[in-house]
Amino acid sequence: MTVRRISSGGEFEAKIGYCRAVVAGGFVHVAGTVGQGTDVVAQCDAALEIIGKALTEAGAGFADVVRVNYYLPDAAEFEPCWPLLRAAFGDNPPAATMIECNLIDPKFRIEIEVTALLPA
Repeated sequence: MTVRRISSGGEFEAKIGYCRAVVAGGFVHVAGTVGQGTDVVAQCDAALEIIGKALTEAGAGFADVVRVNYYLPDAAEFEPCWPLLRAAFGDNPPAATMIECNLIDPKFRIEIEVTALLPA
């Protein structure tokens, strides 16, 4: 089995020792991703953009995502993100989980992790 690693150059990749995505076994595993911005919606939008780039580089897209996990320090902030998430996944919604927890830095309001199936 071939394993391919995709880096986005994010600051935590080098500090912690991980990559943005790993392509293996017919799947694309995209690491938990945060985005910059002053509020949860801006950060969600930025995170989706980073994830989209990783998926594209792997040869997949949002329509191929089969699993998504959302991590937020405040569950009440999740609902304002729903329109962005509906737009990203459209008619191909993945299985999803939302977990309320602390993130690596209090400035981050949402972290998104996805797994996609590579198109045949």
